Amino acid sequence: MPPLLALFLCTVFVLFLLRLDKKQASSMALSLWIPTIWMIYIASKPLALWFGNEGDPNDGSPLDRNFLIVLLLIGLLLLIKKRFNLSLAIRENIWVMLLISYMLVSILWTDIPFMSFKRWIRELVAVVMAFLCLTERNPRKAFESVLRRTIYICIPFSLLLIKYFPVYGVQYHSYSGGQSWIGVTTQKNGLGRLCLIAAFLIVWTFIRRWQGRDTSAVKYQTYVEIVVLIITLWLLNGPSIISMSATAVTSLSAGVVAFVGLLLMKKWKIYAAANTLVAIIAAVIIFGTIMVFTGGSTVGSFTSSVGRDTTLTGRTEIWAELLPLAMLRPIVGHGVGGFWSPETKAMHQLTEAHSGYLEIILDYGFIGLLLFSLFLLSSCHKAHREMKHDFYWGSLWICFLLMSVIHNISESSLNSFTSHLTAVLLFLTVSSTVSTRYKAGFLRKT
Repeated sequence: MPPLLALFLCTVFVLFLLRLDKKQASSMALSLWIPTIWMIYIASKPLALWFGNEGDPNDGSPLDRNFLIVLLLIGLLLLIKKRFNLSLAIRENIWVMLLISYMLVSILWTDIPFMSFKRWIRELVAVVMAFLCLTERNPRKAFESVLRRTIYICIPFSLLLIKYFPVYGVQYHSYSGGQSWIGVTTQKNGLGRLCLIAAFLIVWTFIRRWQGRDTSAVKYQTYVEIVVLIITLWLLNGPSIISMSATAVTSLSAGVVAFVGLLLMKKWKIYAAANTLVAIIAAVIIFGTIMVFTGGSTVGSFTSSVGRDTTLTGRTEIWAELLPLAMLRPIVGHGVGGFWSPETKAMHQLTEAHSGYLEIILDYGFIGLLLFSLFLLSSCHKAHREMKHDFYWGSLWICFLLMSVIHNISESSLNSFTSHLTAVLLFLTVSSTVSTRYKAGFLRKT
């Protein structure tokens, strides 16, 4: 098939999917496209890469910077126009606000304060986008629509780029020459993260619909979403087992098993205590942190079973190289985005630590790790509370939490709200923690 014809057919298919979403979420305001555009942006390549201009490594891309500034200004104007109750939002999301505040304060001790400030603005944009979902009449449906639109756009176009525009969708290893699929993202693990989110949401939707807790917009919507799921799983599999994102596959498997387990417990009228769920999330966080300090020696046998060596594809070597640098500032870290300066990237030939927990220690120290952990544990506690009122929504929240903390054992995303998987947790936390007595209070009466 000619590439241009494939592009046309893919675009038609995506527009068809978006039309289904419009029918599914007919009550959503047009302004919901602002957080949707932002979510698509963080799930894919930066604009500068699409247009072949990466910009100054010390100053970043003017195109991306201006784009985010425009989104931030529009978001703030919409919140003002809707008379958003900021004080109530802060009280309901105290750990989110403490984290964003600590990130701002950390600029005081970073070696690159101006660059760190610009990176903090990106974190602020994420919080504003999440608050926009909160202004909708049904924040949960709004978040679900944002996530569904992102999937409907990014998954088909990832397939298109891999098959017909490989210059954008395929990456080759600089040493081995091995092929990796990246689709609309920047690298294979980014595509794996996108597929992880997409596959779980679609499976969750199928089960909820099967249980009669949701209805499709049209009779054939489920069949169309099965096609999207098949594409997602095919992308997740990659061109070979070596180039497959084993972290994403492992995390998705854990999420599905956890969801099935919660369903069975509900059927048998066995109710997990909040402290039990919190303890599980805390145990994974502790395990992921210990992994960095022990060099991954605790999972050597497991990694061989998923086609990886005992070094976790070189991750343990990266941890051994970066851990001494993290211990130079173990309490407060190098500040928001302060460790990964252009000089550091060039010196170590790296752009991330391949461990969300080490990444947090590098930027925010053990204080930051504690704050991020408390944010996750508080979110888990609230998710358990939500399960009592809406089992399926609460279980979605808990499973995403579990998948995220597992995923960050060997990948980096927890240290930033601008990472796709952590952004999902942020949106879930903000849009789901609206107490019944407060639902009408987030928008002030005019």
